[in-house]
Amino acid sequence: MSERGGDLPRVCAGCWPLRLQRVDALGWRALAQQLHDRGALLLSLWGQAQGAGSRIWGCWLADGQLVLGCLDLPPGVEHYPGLQDLFPVAGRLQRALRDLLGPQAQGMDARPWLRHDAWTADWHPLRDTTPPSPGPGERYAFVEVDGVGVHEIAVGPVHAGIIEPGQFRFSVVGEKVLRLEQRLGFTHKGVALRFQQLDLEGGLRLAARLSGDSAAAFGWAYCMALEALADLQPPPRALHLRALLLERERVANHLGDLGAIANDAGLAFALAQFSRLKEDLLRLNAELFGARYPMDALRVGGVARDLDAAGLHALRQQGRVLREQALRLRDILDEHEGLHDRLRGTGRVAPELARRLGLLGLAGRASGQPLDLRALGCWAPYDRLPMQPALEQDGDVAARFAVRYHELLASLQGCRDLIDSLPAGEVLGALPRPPRAGLGIGLVEGWRGPVLVALQLGEDGRIVRCHAHDPSWQNWQALEWAVIQDIVADFPLINKSFNLSYSGHDG
Repeated sequence: MSERGGDLPRVCAGCWPLRLQRVDALGWRALAQQLHDRGALLLSLWGQAQGAGSRIWGCWLADGQLVLGCLDLPPGVEHYPGLQDLFPVAGRLQRALRDLLGPQAQGMDARPWLRHDAWTADWHPLRDTTPPSPGPGERYAFVEVDGVGVHEIAVGPVHAGIIEPGQFRFSVVGEKVLRLEQRLGFTHKGVALRFQQLDLEGGLRLAARLSGDSAAAFGWAYCMALEALADLQPPPRALHLRALLLERERVANHLGDLGAIANDAGLAFALAQFSRLKEDLLRLNAELFGARYPMDALRVGGVARDLDAAGLHALRQQGRVLREQALRLRDILDEHEGLHDRLRGTGRVAPELARRLGLLGLAGRASGQPLDLRALGCWAPYDRLPMQPALEQDGDVAARFAVRYHELLASLQGCRDLIDSLPAGEVLGALPRPPRAGLGIGLVEGWRGPVLVALQLGEDGRIVRCHAHDPSWQNWQALEWAVIQDIVADFPLINKSFNLSYSGHDG
């Protein structure tokens, strides 16, 4: 679906229903309030230079429809109404927008989010072309908690092993956590500016590498946005193969997390078994799709590789084995009372809090939030193969563990159904014409939750702006709430039960 308004670019969202609304500053706040009152979710917020001024976009999901709000700030106007009181995720998104572009939301947290002394506060990478100067080495002002017996524990930003950098500041009394404050953005890579330097194929390669465990999700969202601008519908066989890649990505990550959560609870046996199963899946990926993590498996118009009868047989066989092994392991874990005692009640996010925070994806479904884009039936092939959301209400580590198990088994069945119903035909459709100028929206249910790519092309077909959003933006904030009143030693377990992306969040 597409819309256009005034001098705004043509906006396309492919299969997703879309409403475009251009507003002034008062209308920006009124639109957000109206959507908040309807229970809409703020999916993302971003900005771009617009001549000497700025253009700010917000994308909401309301009753299965995308609502795209656009606010233009003329030259010299650097403030606009803040939305952080209505949509908590807007707080950090507004800080990132300020660091990259300059405009400041009213009432926003004034501390930097992305720049980390890499450039001065008066330099903005999406507006200024002069080389940046390093910042002055400011001290980041974490919120202090006072009280008898209160002390702070600083963790990170450097962590053990291969964990990406993030800083966590705990305020505790004894072992009980009173407050957790995060500082992220250490893996900021400048991808928004890098997208503008690439051609369309290079943009796809970059999108698929934004967060390595979500290559299929980001790759598909980018392709969806570009295909909407090109009026291109990939062949049905290609869409089935994309869904197969997406569901295998979900299975791989759930296998890894189920083992890691159990390991953090003291059951190393589960880590060994689930890691073995994940490794088998990744090796077959490498054999059939060319890489363990299929970053180049998707192409604009379809997929890079077809599967022959032998490949389909191997996938069926592996799916059968994975299901048998997963069920056998579930029987073992169900009998392990020590594991369940460790998971139950730990790191709880109540459904009402989850709704207020806009918690997304599997973490949201573990706290009673039913959204799963695959179940809406808006995009092929999920319009013919809808996935029923796995829903839990307790919102603790045990609930997030249970949702992963439900989704693991459902995705294995979904893979089988996709293989059995795989249409004949081509796997790569040709562009009927060069993509037209405009803004394309791609939205896909990745394994963590909704992945959004907003791709804007100019009249010359080059990338003007590409904004990619990982659901970790919404869910990192929930982690701060989940640890309150738990003990410090619970944090690794709670953190693993969310398993959020640093790289996909920092951009």
